[in-house]
Amino acid sequence: MPASRRRLRALAPCAAVALMSVCAFAAPAAAEDRLLQETVEFTGVMTFFAHKVPGLVIGAVRNGERAISGFGKISAQSNAVPDGKTVLRIGSVTKAFTGAVLASLAAEGTLALTDRLEQHLGWGVKVPTRDGKSVRLVDLATHAGGFPREVPREPGPPNDPFATMTKQAFIDSLRKDELLFAPGTGALYSNMGFDLLGAALASAGGKPYPELLSQRITQPLGLADTVFSPRADQRGRLMQGHGFAGEPLPDVPSGPIIVGSGGLYSTTDDILTWLQWHLDRFSERDAAMRLIDHAVWLQRDGLSPVLGLDESGHADALALAWIVMMPNGNRPLILQKSGGLQGVFCYAAFAPTRGVAAFIAINEFNLGAALAMASTLNDLIAALAPR
Repeated sequence: MPASRRRLRALAPCAAVALMSVCAFAAPAAAEDRLLQETVEFTGVMTFFAHKVPGLVIGAVRNGERAISGFGKISAQSNAVPDGKTVLRIGSVTKAFTGAVLASLAAEGTLALTDRLEQHLGWGVKVPTRDGKSVRLVDLATHAGGFPREVPREPGPPNDPFATMTKQAFIDSLRKDELLFAPGTGALYSNMGFDLLGAALASAGGKPYPELLSQRITQPLGLADTVFSPRADQRGRLMQGHGFAGEPLPDVPSGPIIVGSGGLYSTTDDILTWLQWHLDRFSERDAAMRLIDHAVWLQRDGLSPVLGLDESGHADALALAWIVMMPNGNRPLILQKSGGLQGVFCYAAFAPTRGVAAFIAINEFNLGAALAMASTLNDLIAALAPR
């Protein structure tokens, strides 16, 4: 029995008490699928009480039905309970949107996954190679470009920590002509690589990356709350993050460069709508784009190194930004992506052949809770998946 299930089973005797006491500050979103709602709410209750985070929101989709439950409050200044419309930073889940934009441009023939980064970057700088291998777009989307996790830079000020993450910092790093390994031969989780990918997609698409994302993903799907800079109407719904010591963290700008790797805000409602798009695998609309996005482009077998990919579940392979976990026992094939930024951890996952997807977020940098919630969500998908 997986560890997360053992924990839930051990907590089961107190579940009734927990559910009663949480009623004052839980915000369930009713679903016609009552079993789905019950399962999501129970999973959220147990995770919230086990880790004592300030706030938590969890949602799941099955066969087009969705259920959402929230616990705690969105900030110290507000007693609002997190719900489907709570705005939060999704951190590196942004990368999965970047992968989808890449798939969209590839599906229409604007670019090819095997195009070299240098063909599209347009920064007037030579992209380094190693052992005769060039960095391709697909290498960036699978963390196989050979770039470090972060671009080397000076720290930014506390109220604007990403201010030093500039285009010039990336250019300076590229000019050093250093890759950690030959592209395509290893996988090292790289925010730098995805930011370079975002810049290349903007150049290939002929418009700033935020506009490209809006045109191809968020606007067609009606994801009005998925943005890089929250509007005034979103500020009152914003979930405040907390640091490792539990201290409230300010919401800071992410700037124009990290749009490929981690700058998005979204809501559970928007993420579930987006995951439903991923589950609609027999739809003719966006069919080629979805197939390209979900296909395995990099197998783990034979790669060296493999670093930073297993925190939310063992990475067997990589799609475009998605971590691919092959079936294991009752757990089906899962594509997943985690994120963490400015005091918020979140995790999105879906089982494409089972019609099930789920999302969870907490507003505290609690590493134990983040690892546990990913494991719990994987088990939740397994429990909801039809057999």
